[in-house]
Amino acid sequence: MDKIINVSKKHWMRSAILVLLGVMAIIAGIFVAGWIWYGQQLKPLGDQASSIVTVTIVPASSPEQIAKKLQEEKVIRNKTAFLLHTRLEGVQGKLQAGTYRLSPAESTPEIVKHLVSGRVDTFTVTFYPGATLVDNSSKPLSQKQDITSSLLRAGFSSREISEALASSYPEYDKTLFKGRPSTADLEGYIYGDTYKLSSGSTVKDVIRASLDEYWQVIEENSLVEAFAKQDISLYEGIILASIVQRESIGGDEAGIAGVFFNRIVAGDRLGSDVTYQYIADKTGVARDPNIDSPYNTRRYVGLPPGPISSPSLAALKGVGSPVESEYYYFLSGDDDMTYFARTFAEHEANIRNHCQAKCQIL
Repeated sequence: MDKIINVSKKHWMRSAILVLLGVMAIIAGIFVAGWIWYGQQLKPLGDQASSIVTVTIVPASSPEQIAKKLQEEKVIRNKTAFLLHTRLEGVQGKLQAGTYRLSPAESTPEIVKHLVSGRVDTFTVTFYPGATLVDNSSKPLSQKQDITSSLLRAGFSSREISEALASSYPEYDKTLFKGRPSTADLEGYIYGDTYKLSSGSTVKDVIRASLDEYWQVIEENSLVEAFAKQDISLYEGIILASIVQRESIGGDEAGIAGVFFNRIVAGDRLGSDVTYQYIADKTGVARDPNIDSPYNTRRYVGLPPGPISSPSLAALKGVGSPVESEYYYFLSGDDDMTYFARTFAEHEANIRNHCQAKCQIL
């Protein structure tokens, strides 16, 4: 009998141990799974191409409120993991209010360090010479160089950008905007450069920085006076420079400007392909050299109604000091060199010899 009791007792103990080990294994499994989940949730939500997000943490925000806001702004993966990390690091009470520029490409620990430091952020926006206000093509945002895309990459919303670009900025009416129609947009007026601003800056602040830089460049290079010597106004100079900018792939801005002035003096059409390409792209229609628009300088004499891009300093100076020559034609060859011609026969020879690919592009 004692032997049977001992066997039963041993069996019970063995079963209890097995159950205990099973429970411990389950607990360990849950812990491991939880740790793996936690580590995953701390990883960046986006990649390096992700747009910057401006997040304002108001004073007296609780850690829970901060975590919720960061998750809503799609900066972090999970607010619970954020709170757990700040608790484990002992920094929940050290998260500081302020306006931060955060990237989904940053991990949660990196973002936490950012908020704990409370450092005032600055950011840069780069606008490119030759850029238009909008690029309606299907290219990825990271590959676009238009003004709107540059601002989107800087973390501003489409609504903020649209409102700022549609604003009037009357403080520039007697300087940079002199001669510009009141109905005109900002095409051609966002100067290509890199601008550094504080984190709380708005799109309007960015645009004003660009307009200030533009006017400074015009004054420093006496461009109003230079345009006047060519018998054109500041607005007309900017329009022509915007065309020269898009035509001068290989440089030679002053030479190209000289060809356009020769045509203007002769009362002929500018005949610039980039002008009809601009209005076709802007209005979302197929590129057609015969498109009926005052922007199509292959059909209409004179300058288009407004600029077609943001001109560089080289293009502006080229219009202000064009090369005097007998050239009446030019083209950008397949090698990106500019080839000039006096006669149409010479121009056709340049096409045959230097422009077999690019001259087929509409």
